[in-house]
Amino acid sequence: MNDPQNPGLAAMMQNALAERVYNFSPGPATLPAEVLQQAAQEMLSWRGTGMSVMEMSHRGKEFESIHGQALADLRELLQIPKNFRILFMQGGAIGQNAIVPLNLINRVDPKQPKADFVITGTWSVKSEKEARRYGEVNVAATSQDQKYSRIPDAASWNLSDDAAYVHLCTNETIVGVEFQQIPDIGQDQGRIVVADASSHILSRPIDWSRVQVVYGGAQKNIGPAGVTIVIVREDLLGAAHPLCPSAFNWRLVDENNSMYNTPPTYAIYVSGLVFQWLKRQGGVAAIEQRNIAKATALYSFLDQSDFYRNEIDPSCRSRMNVPFFLADESRNEAFLTQARANGLVQLKGHKSVGGMRASIYNAMPLEGVTALIEFMREFERTSA
Repeated sequence: MNDPQNPGLAAMMQNALAERVYNFSPGPATLPAEVLQQAAQEMLSWRGTGMSVMEMSHRGKEFESIHGQALADLRELLQIPKNFRILFMQGGAIGQNAIVPLNLINRVDPKQPKADFVITGTWSVKSEKEARRYGEVNVAATSQDQKYSRIPDAASWNLSDDAAYVHLCTNETIVGVEFQQIPDIGQDQGRIVVADASSHILSRPIDWSRVQVVYGGAQKNIGPAGVTIVIVREDLLGAAHPLCPSAFNWRLVDENNSMYNTPPTYAIYVSGLVFQWLKRQGGVAAIEQRNIAKATALYSFLDQSDFYRNEIDPSCRSRMNVPFFLADESRNEAFLTQARANGLVQLKGHKSVGGMRASIYNAMPLEGVTALIEFMREFERTSA
């Protein structure tokens, strides 16, 4: 940040930039440095208003412009059709585990509410368990017996004819599996697919003919924790359970332009800065190619090594979350300690699976992945 009127602040920001590490956290995750710089520059006074965005009324014209631009940019980036509505909500994806069934599970038969779930890892397990509170759940497929190392072939899914929707977690952050594309399971004949896309939204295009609801917490590829994106086809609004809280009713949230209650204003603002940053990078198609390059480099290194291993079927490896294990797990702590010393942080795997995990979201540059590979190669050499 260059601020000739405040050279002290400019110097402080330059020093802070020099201290930046490569942060492989699964979320809250690394954000683009230039987004953080702009947010810092505008912290005390947004565009000459004398107010921080944190202090603005969500109904004032200043925030209305921020909100409107964020909506427009997100629609452009994901090429969201006009008949889909964008909601900015709170509660994260875990909140949507309840909010989705409260809005949809009664859609086909309120007397016998039902939903199908495909279980591919930790997060789809959590979604399925929560949905059982509101209706019947049919587990159409699961890869639990394979330790969630692959996604069940869609041809084997035991889908219900009377389910209100089919729920998928299209990228499992913990185990590291990703749908490379959403399968055709009869969406053109009225089957509704709901996707928890928290950890890969905006990393690749979305085929809107294959999915009718997409939701995701912001803290991976969108912005800071606090705002949850819900993108829902408009004809699915209005089927909420009678006991659905008003603030969680998608129809009411949409009718009030996500202002039914006070929205997470600062998180929306920073998310909007990320959307603008992503447009400057060339949009989703361009960032997808970068993500492919990063993931290919890391998986290729893992595959040629006997010292490290990845246990996920290559057909469904996540581009965003790469779990791996050391052949000698007694070296785990040494690996993490030395990685931190080399400016590579947040590499410890989730406690439920162990090992390591590198989350390489949109804001992680190829240079960060290259630095990780170089460190891993050197750690392997010195550990031999």
